[in-house]
Formats: sequence, C-alpha cells, structure tokens
Amino acid sequence: MAKLIKSFGMVKLFFSYSHRDESLRDELEIHLSALKRQGVIETWHDRRIGAGKEFDSEISEHLETAQIILLLISPYFIASDYCYDIEMKRALELHKSGAARVIPVILHPCDWHNLPFGKLTAAPKDGKPVSRYPNHHDAFLEITLAIRDAAKDFAAATDEQAKGEAPAATSYPAARPVSDIRSSNLRIKKTFTQRDKDKFERDAYEYIEKYFENSLAELEARNANVETEFRRIDADQFTAAIYVGGAEASRCSIKFGGGGGYMGGITYSFGRSFGGGSMNEALTVEDDGYSLYLKALGMNLYRSDSEKLTFEGAAEAYWGLFIRRLQQ
Repeated sequence: MAKLIKSFGMVKLFFSYSHRDESLRDELEIHLSALKRQGVIETWHDRRIGAGKEFDSEISEHLETAQIILLLISPYFIASDYCYDIEMKRALELHKSGAARVIPVILHPCDWHNLPFGKLTAAPKDGKPVSRYPNHHDAFLEITLAIRDAAKDFAAATDEQAKGEAPAATSYPAARPVSDIRSSNLRIKKTFTQRDKDKFERDAYEYIEKYFENSLAELEARNANVETEFRRIDADQFTAAIYVGGAEASRCSIKFGGGGGYMGGITYSFGRSFGGGSMNEALTVEDDGYSLYLKALGMNLYRSDSEKLTFEGAAEAYWGLFIRRLQQ
C-alpha cells in the first residue's frame, strides 16, 4: 500500500517558488490564514530558514515531510535550476509514490502544459494564471479551496489508516524549531510619492499599449476574415480597430492623461475621438498603504469599489470592452 500520509495532525504545505514571485507567494499565504487558524494546514517556505542553518538540507527536510507541495509556476520558476531540477523533480517523485500531493499554481502566463507537471490538475481553475485575474483575490480563493480539498483527502486517508493501526502515542504535529516560529504577516505600511504614482501610471499605460498591439496581431493571425489596425498617435495615445470581412467591427482610443481626476488617468473611448472631453472609462492610480494599483471609475467596467487592478488585469478589462462587440 502506498504511503498516503507521513504524520498525523495538520497537513504540512511546502511552497516551491522563485524569489521573483515572492510578493504573490506572500499574498497567497495570507489567503491561507483561515486554513491555518482552523488547524487544517501549516505552511513552510525557505524564508523560514534561520540564520546559520544549511540551506539545502533545510529545504530537503521540509520538502520530504510535506503532504501538499505547491509549485508556484511562472517563467522565473521554469528558468530556476533549483526550483525545476531539484524541488520540482523530487516533488513529482513524492506525488507519484502517494506520499504527497503536488498542485501546480499558475502565477503568470508561460509554456507549462508540456512540462513534467503539465498533466496534473492546476489551480486556479483551468490553469488560468493568477495575473490574468482582474482581481487577484478571486484567483487566490480558488487556490485556497483546492488546497482545502487536498487537505481533506489526506485527513480521510489518515482516518482510514488509523483504523487498522494501534493508536499513536500522540496525534500532535511535530514541534517546529523555535527559529521557525514566526508570523507570515510581515507587511508594513509605507508612503508612496507622487513620483511613484506617476511612474506606475506611465508603466501601466505602456503595458496596455503593448498588450493591445500583441493581441491584435494574434487575433488577425487566428482568423482569416479578420484584419486589425494598431496605430500609435504619439507617446500618450493610440487607436485600435478590428475589421471583419472588410467592415469595421470595433474601434477604440486609449490615452495617457496622467494625474487622475476627470479626463486624467488612462482613458478609454469608443471610436476615434480623443478630444472634446469624451471618454467612456478611465483608470486611476491608488494605493492601500502597501502597494499601488489601478482602479476603474466604473462607467463601463462596473468594477466594485474594492477592486484592485494589476497591469494585466487593467489591460484585459479594456480589451474586454473593445472586443465584446464581436462576442455578443
């Protein structure tokens, strides 16, 4: 019989990730707080390695004793020799033996389906990258529920195994070293300058511009009867158009206004108009004391007041306005 669980008590979860994705790992771990408070899981990652401890041996010890192993997949993870050749390969061996459950968590778009873990069920649903969600909290909730289900499987296996074995002396999880005991909630508030916000807004506009240019090219390549047009007016504005069978099916204008407020921010207009005070949506930069994000005014996107858009979330939201006429 395959070894289904290594120890009784709460399920131990191991994060395998690139340090380039640390901020998303932190956000995910915050979402797992409910599972930790309920005694369902305990989590570990390499930032818990205490001073003076040997890096490789500490990681190996915790990887070998984990019941759930999260592979936080991104281009950075795939490019990391340590993540890919050491942690991922050993994780899949543990998964195959039944000693652990491996869950690929797709953080960013990348070519992962044909890799060794590509046949495993990924989270979020359908392997949609976290960064593609306009609101990351929706993605992290799906991941949390997948982890809860996996933990339930191990709990059921523990109960079944316990019925055929003598009662264990204790059912408590092994004590962690004192140096490992600390909170994952280590963020502190900070002040963002106007320069920070202006740069964030400019970077967001340039991301949206490239997003539209690449998406139009791909749309045309995939559809024989579709032609597209991307035209950069200047450094602060561009237009995009889709023609189906030679007839214009959709057109929009996007402008970098800067400074937020009315007609500021990154504005979206249906059609060709840039002037005359006309716009149909706008994105402005805000912060919550921890990070900068984009927020829609809600004229056409109908975003909730709490929604925090990333660059990709904002670009996809504007793209959705642009292409929905062809999808209705």
